[in-house]
Amino acid sequence: MNADITGHHAGPHVVVAGGGIAGLAAAHRLALAGHRVTLLEADTRLGGKLLAGEIAGAPVDLGAESLLARRPEAVALARAVGLGERLQAPATTTASVWSRGELVPMPKGHVMGVPGDPAAVEGLLSADGVRRIGGDLELPPTEIGEDIAIGAYVAARMGHEVVDRLVEPLLGGVYAGDAHLISMKAAVPALFEAARVHPTLTAAVHAVQRAGAATPADAAGAATGLGGAAFLGIQGGIGTLPGAVAEAIRAAGGEIHTGTRVDALVRTGATGWQIVTPHRTFDADAVVLATPAGITAGLLGGHAPDAAAELGAVDYASMALITLAFRRSDMPALAGSGFLVPPVDGHTIKASTFSAQKWQWVADAAPDLFVLRTSVGRHGEEEQIHREDADLVAASLKDLAAATGLAARPVASTVTRWTGGLPQYPVGHLARVARVRAAVAGLPGLRLAGAAYDGVGIPACIASAHRAADEIIATSKRTDPGAGHSL
Repeated sequence: MNADITGHHAGPHVVVAGGGIAGLAAAHRLALAGHRVTLLEADTRLGGKLLAGEIAGAPVDLGAESLLARRPEAVALARAVGLGERLQAPATTTASVWSRGELVPMPKGHVMGVPGDPAAVEGLLSADGVRRIGGDLELPPTEIGEDIAIGAYVAARMGHEVVDRLVEPLLGGVYAGDAHLISMKAAVPALFEAARVHPTLTAAVHAVQRAGAATPADAAGAATGLGGAAFLGIQGGIGTLPGAVAEAIRAAGGEIHTGTRVDALVRTGATGWQIVTPHRTFDADAVVLATPAGITAGLLGGHAPDAAAELGAVDYASMALITLAFRRSDMPALAGSGFLVPPVDGHTIKASTFSAQKWQWVADAAPDLFVLRTSVGRHGEEEQIHREDADLVAASLKDLAAATGLAARPVASTVTRWTGGLPQYPVGHLARVARVRAAVAGLPGLRLAGAAYDGVGIPACIASAHRAADEIIATSKRTDPGAGHSL
């Protein structure tokens, strides 16, 4: 934690709306830069989709459960707020795909499910599907323009089976979306750029793999001190990160108000802002809106109508997590960290994570229990998450039994719903974000952050928060900040 926080009350006053990880990261960055920070969160708790909980006395994550370690932002923030010693690599990373009634090991050597070698997917795809991948080499180059749906592009080059059985379940775990709608440029940017310059998709995959080999896993992992792990967890749960960041914000002089909804923004003078809440109005020199796109659109309507219209059109998917605890003695032998489920097979769950095998801290905290979780809900499947808890538990148990032979009854279960939790990135998403930022750039002292812009993962959300905070910090150094106060 930064020990030199003297003089933090002298800086400009910035109000951050939204207490998810993006809002917290922005507030933390601003507070350490000497700004007076007030963070407002409508919910009674902080953290957004990061939520630590427990089941049958065992600590678990009830929201996001890992962070991408090959991007630096999330690991650096965890370390900055005192969680560095609790970062933990998965105990196992071997996963499977539940396809056509069988658990098949996840193939090696793919880029978001797109294989570089047809032989890698033998056993998962049909013989015709494997042969179709090789047909990519015989096709003329595809003109992909400024953006293209990854599902449509991969299906045209390598066939629908690759999309249905690999790309779709992998993307479904990130966006809960439809691969035939999701922007390749936004979701898999390295592959998109490679596909623009290479004649075949196979060549593009190889180029991405070579680029990764140039900065190998052990080099990437050296930055974290945790080997070559692509993903990391935190002992006690990723859901403990928001509380640690909040504590650091307060230690740096920042204020945090939960249960405080932002109802309106009002311009005051040339550069100032008033932030209106149900019970109090805050005056600020600058504002960061780290709220979901629809809420941000409502707040911007009177100030940047074009940006508001663009953000109002951002679609969201909902999902539910069903966390189950079993007696370890009742469990069949299960391999790896879990499995993904292709939607084409018509099952209810879209994935299962064997938390007690993936995370050593889960196993250590409850050695007699086996904790796992399933996820339900894709874009356009809102009806799934509105089913009764008991129905979702029963559907999960049915699918788990079919996939793994699990016949035990859980000793405890809990269902966590994330309604409208995952913004969708359709073709043209990044162009939309650019238009939004261009429109907002004309509003002095106002910036945007969160999952709706540059990526839905934790590091991407933190990066968007740092971008917003750094732009405010840079502007404040060039201007007289004014007095900023709360009424």
